[in-house]
Amino acid sequence: MLTAIIMAGGSGERFWPLSTPEKPKQLLNIFSEKTMIRETVERILPIIPRENIFIATNELQATAVKEELKDIPEENIIIEPAFKDTAAAIGYSALIIEERFKSKLKRDEKIEIVVLASDHLIKRESEFRKIVKLGAKEATTNGVIITLGIKPNKPETGYGYIEVKEENKLILNNIYKVRRFREKPNLETAESYISSGKYLWNSGMFIFTTETIFKNFDVLMEEHAEIFQSIRKKLINNISGLELTNLVREDFKKFEKISIDFGIMEYSKNIRVIPVDIEWNDIGSFNALEEVFEKNSSGNVVRYCNIREIDSSDNIVIGDGITISLLGVKDLVIVKNGKNILVADKNRTQDIKKIIKKGEE
Repeated sequence: MLTAIIMAGGSGERFWPLSTPEKPKQLLNIFSEKTMIRETVERILPIIPRENIFIATNELQATAVKEELKDIPEENIIIEPAFKDTAAAIGYSALIIEERFKSKLKRDEKIEIVVLASDHLIKRESEFRKIVKLGAKEATTNGVIITLGIKPNKPETGYGYIEVKEENKLILNNIYKVRRFREKPNLETAESYISSGKYLWNSGMFIFTTETIFKNFDVLMEEHAEIFQSIRKKLINNISGLELTNLVREDFKKFEKISIDFGIMEYSKNIRVIPVDIEWNDIGSFNALEEVFEKNSSGNVVRYCNIREIDSSDNIVIGDGITISLLGVKDLVIVKNGKNILVADKNRTQDIKKIIKKGEE
């Protein structure tokens, strides 16, 4: 039984001022007429029915998510009472899914979960769905956790990497044992990863059965496992929404704030990776727009505005229907949304969250 958890609790700070805590990146239609979370749902609908798709979000964004995804059952909108990172979020969501479907399983059937981000771009959608089904079969058959590793096309320093246990050349869509996960490298290290041919970008997409993920929690994250046991006792009578959120609020306060990467993926002995080429982009900053949209004759990316330009090139300009004039500027990100305007060096877009904190002082 294939299900999905779409992670939709992020604030999208690196896309400020377009993205706000109440309406973050996944709820914006930056790349098409549809929001990113809508595109994520539609990407998997051919293989996962709506009643099997769950959205993990928070109290601040829950109303907007429900409004955007009216076709997803409201009881499938999982509202976390506190941000405790992905280990708690994924485990909690898996508990709810297990409780929902365990009585409906056929003999020897397992609940398979694919964990997806709500704000990634995947152009080769048919290929992606094929890989998800392949990964789900492997996860069920061999009791392993599958992650999708993106075949790198450049020495990217903004992604984590997966090192593969394999002496021969990696073949797309094959399944390999993982040697270890690597943190975001410097440029020299990234170049060595690429030249070795044994490293893949960590996409943050995982596939596993509920049985396997909770076994890993029991072994590697005992404190989380104990809290899950407490929560499990409260998942009765199909309670959902804010009623459930309030019921587990005190339990959530006990979770250590830690990602599933640090808690499980880096230490588990049963991780497998599938190298894929699905034209994936995690849209981690405004700079990603240069990889998605065509540039004009001056090398500028222009969205939702008109520009007048003289001696200006390689800028990213986003407006809200206005005309923006550029004179002698290069390598800038210029964004206007309502009363907020951002002007940033393209090489500093990872620091946009510092501007937000400065405004809160």
